[in-house]
Parts: sequence; structure tokens; C-alpha cells
Amino acid sequence: MSGLNLDDFATLIERPDSGVRRDAEEHRERLVPAPGALGRLDELGEWLAAAQGSVPVKPVERAKLLLFAGDHGVAELGVSGGPAEGARALVRAVLDGESASAVLARRCGAQVRVVDMSLDCDPAELPEDVTRHRVRRGSGRIDVEDALTADEAERAFRAGMAVADEEADSGTDLVVLGDLSVGGTTAAGTLIAALCGTDASVVTGRGGAGIDDLAWMRKCAAIRDGLRRARTVLGDQLELLATTGGADLAAITGFLLQSAVRRLPVILDGVVSAACALVAQRVAFRAPDWWLAGQVSGEPAQAKALDRMALNPLLDHGVCVGEGTGALLALPMVQAAAALAAELPVRA
Repeated sequence: MSGLNLDDFATLIERPDSGVRRDAEEHRERLVPAPGALGRLDELGEWLAAAQGSVPVKPVERAKLLLFAGDHGVAELGVSGGPAEGARALVRAVLDGESASAVLARRCGAQVRVVDMSLDCDPAELPEDVTRHRVRRGSGRIDVEDALTADEAERAFRAGMAVADEEADSGTDLVVLGDLSVGGTTAAGTLIAALCGTDASVVTGRGGAGIDDLAWMRKCAAIRDGLRRARTVLGDQLELLATTGGADLAAITGFLLQSAVRRLPVILDGVVSAACALVAQRVAFRAPDWWLAGQVSGEPAQAKALDRMALNPLLDHGVCVGEGTGALLALPMVQAAAALAAELPVRA
């Protein structure tokens, strides 16, 4: 389908340094309080040390909230509770500092970056640094047509890779990854159902904005129809993203894989980032070692994807708004783990 060889990622991606992790575990055993007393904070500190290749672990000081944005044609079926004007309104709220994720990012000291991959609006309505990677205006209706052409899928995937390189080169030390989409959870549910070999009803949730029973049934039918199309292309992950994903999902997948190549750790947010992570795992089985699951979103598809990748969410607060919000709530926990691992005194 493409000149992009995804098999290269399996060779390029290595696990976080296991020797450094053992050193971090030994260092932790000498600290106050006793090993195990800090629960998952110990595990997080050791994971960060391995990702950084440093003992003691370095503080997380340049975290970035990264949100990939796009509209999905399947939203016209009434499967989403998102704004009628599309994801542009969600993007505008983030850029204006008025969304839940923007508020939390300010509180956590995280910079915010929005990347428009397929918003259904005039690009002139948004800043050029937001729209410069856009592949198309809206992704196709996945129940009856491909989300993207082969060329568009590759361009979106490569855009995600480029964003990962930009963040790694700029000194970002941890990415909180989310999405801004209308219809994105339907595409994500389709991908997860296809990769997990399950039925549409098992993965269909209510979305970040919540939908009523009739909308849920429409969403379930859309995932069912998309799933029939997805099952014919399971052997090619880029073709799968083109068939039943979308430009934003293809970009997130490329970003996750290239971030693992660049040894840049990532906190995943909800079902969309989980779906892309599952696709990325099919490409490179070591890649999930570079990711944390920030939170339980309540979406059944997310739970299936995280279970398949053996990722245990850090938080379960019932937050389902999306947009990176739940993962941002996990950021202070990760920052705390780094601080404790680096600053606690050694027992006498």
C-alpha cells in the first residue's frame, strides 16, 4: 500500500533500559520509607528511571499536553454527543484556555499543543502552527467508505512521526496524549473490535460527551458495519487506519511509534489513544513499554485495549470528558514519583 515500511519500527524500538531499572530498584531499597510503602509511586519512579536511563530519576519539568484533532464523517449518523459544529469548537476552547484540559495543563505546568489533522473547517479559522500538518477536511464515513486514501494515511502517519521528532528535539520530557474529535470514539471502537476479535456491542460506549440509548444503537450499528470492512485489512496496519481509522488516529499511531524510537515516554488518555496504541503494538511489540495508561475512561473498548497491552491505568475517577483531561490528572502522580525517587534520603 505504501513506501513506508512499518516493519522497521520493530527493529528500531527497544525497551527502556532494564539494567537502569534494576539499579533504580536497588536505589529505592535504600530509601526512606520502606520499599512498597509508596505503592505504585515506586513502580512509576523505576519506570521513569529506565525510560530516562538515569538513576536517580530526573524530575519531569517539560511535560507537554499534545492533542491531535479531527472530524469523522461517521458523526453525521448521530453517533456522538460532540458539538454540532464539529471538533473546531473543541479546539477553539483549548486554544482560548477555556477547556478542562487547558485549565489542568496550566495547573500542572504543562505546555499545550494542538495538531489539526482533519478538522472540517476552513484552516484560516485557526493558527497556522495548528493547521500546518492537516491532511484533509474531515475523514470519510467508515461504515460505508474508507476514512482516508492510501496516500492520506501515509501522510498522516508521517505527520505524527514528525511531531514526535519535534517534541523530542525541543526537550519535551513527557507527553500527555489526547484527542479532540467528533466521531473519534466510533472509529476507535471499530479498530479495537477488529484487533481484539470481538463484536461491536462489546466495545460500543457512550463517548466523552455521553449519548442516549438511540444514539448508542446507531453507534453500535456504525461500528458493526465498519468492523466488516476492517476485518478484510487486518494484515496491514496502515491500511487498517486508512479503512476505518482517520487522519487523527493515523497521526497518533505514527506519533506513538516514533516517540518510542526517540525514547520519549507518553501518558495515554482515553479510548482513542488506546486504540492507536493497540495498532502501534501490532507494529512493534516493545512499544507499549514506553507508555502509561493515565486513567479509566469508562469506555469498554478502552478497557479491552489496555488489557490486551497489559497496561494498568493509574487513576479511576469516572472522568470521561476526553481531550487529555484524565491523563493530565495522572501527570502530578508521575511528577511526584520522580521527585520522591530523586529526593528521598537514604536510610542510615
